[in-house]
Amino acid sequence: MNFKILDCTLRDGGYYTDWDFNDALVSQYLTAMNKLPVDYLELGYRNNPSAEYLGKFGYTPKHILEKIRQFSNKKLAVMLNEKSTTIADLQTLVVPIKGLVDMIRIAVDPKNFDRAVELAGAIRKEGFEVSFNMMYMSKWKTYDGLFDKLPKLNGSVDILVMVDSFGGIFPDDVKETINSLRDRVSCKIGFHGHNNLQMSLINTITAINNGVDSVDGTILGMGRGAGNLNMEMLLTYLNKEGLKLDFGALSDAITTFSPLYEKYRWGTQLPYMISGANSLPQKEVMALVQNRAYSFESIVRGLSNRKDNVEDNAKFPIFDEPMVDDVLIIGGGQSPVDHIDSIRIFISQHKSIALVFATARHASQYHDIIAPKYFCLIGREAKRLTSQVGHHIFKDKCVLPPYPRKLGTEVPSFAKHKTYELSAITFTENYLDSCTTLAIQTALTLAKKNIYIVGYDGYSSSVLSEKEISLTNENMTLFRDFHKNIGKELVSLTPSLYPEIQVRSIYQYI
Repeated sequence: MNFKILDCTLRDGGYYTDWDFNDALVSQYLTAMNKLPVDYLELGYRNNPSAEYLGKFGYTPKHILEKIRQFSNKKLAVMLNEKSTTIADLQTLVVPIKGLVDMIRIAVDPKNFDRAVELAGAIRKEGFEVSFNMMYMSKWKTYDGLFDKLPKLNGSVDILVMVDSFGGIFPDDVKETINSLRDRVSCKIGFHGHNNLQMSLINTITAINNGVDSVDGTILGMGRGAGNLNMEMLLTYLNKEGLKLDFGALSDAITTFSPLYEKYRWGTQLPYMISGANSLPQKEVMALVQNRAYSFESIVRGLSNRKDNVEDNAKFPIFDEPMVDDVLIIGGGQSPVDHIDSIRIFISQHKSIALVFATARHASQYHDIIAPKYFCLIGREAKRLTSQVGHHIFKDKCVLPPYPRKLGTEVPSFAKHKTYELSAITFTENYLDSCTTLAIQTALTLAKKNIYIVGYDGYSSSVLSEKEISLTNENMTLFRDFHKNIGKELVSLTPSLYPEIQVRSIYQYI
């Protein structure tokens, strides 16, 4: 073969694991790779300190590289984010790893092309191979003068990699772009494909057939969003074309990453397809797909709005309901069911009270209570309300976040004439698309005196899932913001593990 193969599983796959891979997995990965016809391993990023958590391959420290260098028989690469790296940073990010790493890859936003060329030249002077990974390939033509600048790369980089960041490129685009590059650059050319439209294999084959010098892949396609070209698919295809391949080692590599695939289930689905076809940001789409609150339909609707340059697909009257003395917010925990008889008595004893359902999870058990009831509609809640209540017994009202809403608007048909939107969120600047945020703001709009809550039980287990940790942090932040900005604490009438709220037994009130 007259082209190189680079595996970037640990670097691109790190978007799912925060770049944490345990030592046993890394060892198994390196053992398999030593036996496979792969030329380079891209291990991770070299980053400046960050406020967010990044695991070991988010920084790829020197001692990790020393161990891998001793064990691996491949050329090694790490990546720098150009947007957060200056030439001055090279003394701490690049110079210390001389002799341990063969290639530095630079992730480049085309709008920063000129600055990135200077950075690349400085890295090359330190003796490294330099890969200029220019992102957003499907949008290159929209950057004025970008192709005219490409000759600046000559002498500054070893290879220019076409990065199909959105996974929206087709074979004709690959061929056309390669021809355009050849007219302008003397450096090598590479291709890095994403799989939003499941075109990564055919695009890579097209790149190979058109003479590129390097192609990328990852084990099981592990990578940001919809993922990358499956390395096992590429190698199997190349084996058919005559490449010698140890299928036992390839199977070992797949087995190593299979538990992570079962956990994270990366790969394309409709939101990634829409984003790929329309060059929408993958980081944002990945966050939406992984968010527990959003339904698949709401993500698709929001992306469709973005595609059509529409802020939102619906607008409703501003919420302006008569105030009451007290409001009871009902959350999704088990306590509103365990203490339902006492909660009913509490409600009946308050002649001026309204119920705000942060989630419709328990709506069916409270539907016959005579009191104003308001249902917060965000994420999956429209479908939940339909399943829990339905059109035949719905006599209440729904509340939406302020317009425009991030992912558009979904309201059950039977509730559209009884739905309103808040004018603003005033007590917090965090988690504006949270059911709890919407419920608290609705309660603030309604309550003259007290806001009580039930169903915010917290999690008693010492081992929490990622979703439970995320929800816990979300609620803690919102409860703190309420206390800070409103000047009092929320009062829970049922047991709660949240220290940010007061717990007062409902039984003392009845």
